[in-house]
Amino acid sequence: MCVKVKKIIKFLLFVLVLVNLAILISGKTWLYKAVSVTYLKGYNSAYIDDFIHFESNDIKAGEKHNWLVSNNYNKTVLPKNLVDLHSDNQSVAFLVIINDSIFFEKYWHGYSSESLSNSFSMAKSWVATLIGIAITEGYIKSVNQKVGDFLPEFNDEPKSKITIKDLLTMSSGLGWHENYYNPIGQAAEAYYGDNLKDLILPLKSIEPPGRVFKYHSSCTQILSFILEKAVNKTISDYLSEKLWIPIGASKSATWSVDENGDEKAFCCINSNARSFAKIGRLYLNKGVYNNIKLIDSSFVKEAITPAKLVDKNGLKNTSYGYHFWTTKYKGNNVFYARGHLGQYMVCIPEKNMIIVRLGKKSSKELPNGHHKDLYEYIDGALEMFF
Repeated sequence: MCVKVKKIIKFLLFVLVLVNLAILISGKTWLYKAVSVTYLKGYNSAYIDDFIHFESNDIKAGEKHNWLVSNNYNKTVLPKNLVDLHSDNQSVAFLVIINDSIFFEKYWHGYSSESLSNSFSMAKSWVATLIGIAITEGYIKSVNQKVGDFLPEFNDEPKSKITIKDLLTMSSGLGWHENYYNPIGQAAEAYYGDNLKDLILPLKSIEPPGRVFKYHSSCTQILSFILEKAVNKTISDYLSEKLWIPIGASKSATWSVDENGDEKAFCCINSNARSFAKIGRLYLNKGVYNNIKLIDSSFVKEAITPAKLVDKNGLKNTSYGYHFWTTKYKGNNVFYARGHLGQYMVCIPEKNMIIVRLGKKSSKELPNGHHKDLYEYIDGALEMFF
């Protein structure tokens, strides 16, 4: 072996040793998990089937309630622009439901109606719904109850001012930076790390709560800690009991957890398109599912109405309620759950329509906070059926 090659190898080993020492000294040992699960597999961020590398809690299903299937099921052809979009964004599922019946359903890349896929931040909408149910059941007084009533870490000023509503509307004022591509950032540590409580509960207030909408996964995680205290069970069990079983989800799901068994509430319900669509039906029916009231209609209304806040630019918030995104498009009111890489559960009340899209890539975020492909999926579905 030539001297030059030996020097290169020695240099690379030296760099490797330095990097490992830096990781160990910094305490960011979760980076090893991030590297092995993501970067060494050719990804630069989380991906929809990486849940197999994480521990999880079961979300048990009960009796299966199948969606009705339209007589025109899959008789309508995808428009070419939608075919191209699904191809470019590597969709794995596309589902269109109108008047509680499946009109169109297609899967790609080996996925099926039973395949599990990571919800990513669509899980936030499910967590918010559990908060609404806990209020209906009296475990939580109202959205205006202080977080400190449940979590002692929030009893000192200025965090003592934060309410459950501030968390639901992503206006907590806590110091958190949402970035899915920074390998040493807070979002990465939440995803790959081993102790969510140690990461989230010590967060500091950096501005007054209840004023500015800033999308923070930490808000959802804190809501899950509140739920655990309020109902005295894991949120996986509470979700199973109060939603997954009553809505007749097609199969049991899983919820990824940290090493202490705390669910990654800000993401990571692993299920399928048909089951993800069911929360849309619940909200379109104002909190009632199969004639059973699961959540108060007033909470549903607030959840899908833009919160009275301003955005980071000082403009009126028009895009976010209680963990649901909202927009108006072509004369239609639209609310939806959204996850990393373009996971969508979209509801258009005027059409009584639900659209679910799952996949591996998404389009760019627009200045209004929504993504270009959201509108393209809506356009395609409307073109197909209206």
